[in-house]
Amino acid sequence: MAVAPRANNRIRFAATSESQQAMIPGQALALLADILGEGGRVDGVTIAGPGDPLADSESTVAMLALVRKRYPEMALGITTLGLGGEKAVRQLVEAGVSHVTLLVDAVDLEVMQKLYAWIRPGSKTVPLFAATELLLSEQQGAVKAFVLAGCTVHVRTTIYPGYNDEHAVEIARTMAELGVQSMAVAAYDPEEGEEVLLEQPSREQMAGIREQMAKYLSVVVLPEKIVAAKTADGTGCGCGPRPSAERPNVAVVSSGGMEVDLHLGHAAKALIYGLRGDGLTCLLETRTLPEPGTGGSRWEILAETLKDCFVLLAASAGESPRKILGSRGISVLITDGSIEGTVDVLYGGGKKGKKCRK
Repeated sequence: MAVAPRANNRIRFAATSESQQAMIPGQALALLADILGEGGRVDGVTIAGPGDPLADSESTVAMLALVRKRYPEMALGITTLGLGGEKAVRQLVEAGVSHVTLLVDAVDLEVMQKLYAWIRPGSKTVPLFAATELLLSEQQGAVKAFVLAGCTVHVRTTIYPGYNDEHAVEIARTMAELGVQSMAVAAYDPEEGEEVLLEQPSREQMAGIREQMAKYLSVVVLPEKIVAAKTADGTGCGCGPRPSAERPNVAVVSSGGMEVDLHLGHAAKALIYGLRGDGLTCLLETRTLPEPGTGGSRWEILAETLKDCFVLLAASAGESPRKILGSRGISVLITDGSIEGTVDVLYGGGKKGKKCRK
């Protein structure tokens, strides 16, 4: 749920021309109720952005309490930089938080000072050298505290070439020692409006980084952002999966209906998105997926279940389902982005001025 309005940091390479509006609690609860009312399966809710949930922890705890009161069995989590995490852990766990994703792009002060434009631990921005010292300490303290409290802790790292690419292995090693269970690794993706543009890491570079990091932690692959631009027929980008008359829809596996956050092998339902008559994308229906234990035939059955879909979005998927579904015309894309934003890009939306990349 994008209900955290206040930001407490900015990476130097983040676009500043556009800002996402946070939902108010009532809107978020209404959206959740709509998803459930449409038959969607929502196993959990994660508060993530557009700011940081811990920049205003009281509001975050209040939002979690609202969800827990209405849906007491719902698993709850947050995605955060970690500032203030150690102090807030008791409140958050009492509010029902069971899983935490920490955004860690460096575990070295010199690297941090090159990556961040500013960090705001409280109501005021402090000098960067002092803020990075605090961030380094508080991120590691937050990991220890959440692990000790029994939460599942996951780390997400973005690779910025020339800045933290050679530092990535140290991040994995340090986080593993602190008790983190897994990491998601994404490649920096240039966007219009950024003050500084870097070269995007190559696939070969990312593969080498993941291989080294995997010596310490389970690594989830976050590929290049799906980039779209209008083609002549208006259907979207010609360099990636595209809808067709036979396959107009997108399948998504998600625990909360907001983000792509499930391993395909663990998913019991798929959310099916497509275009309405007015050209807007929306949730069309929810479909039950074949149960585990049927071997390779499970993925053949799944391909038939999703025969009107041109792509399936998941946080992770094994080689077998990707190969089988791909041979049946369904591309499996691995991402942990928001459903709404990713689906919009697949149908030709997204940020203006961006071009297709192969």
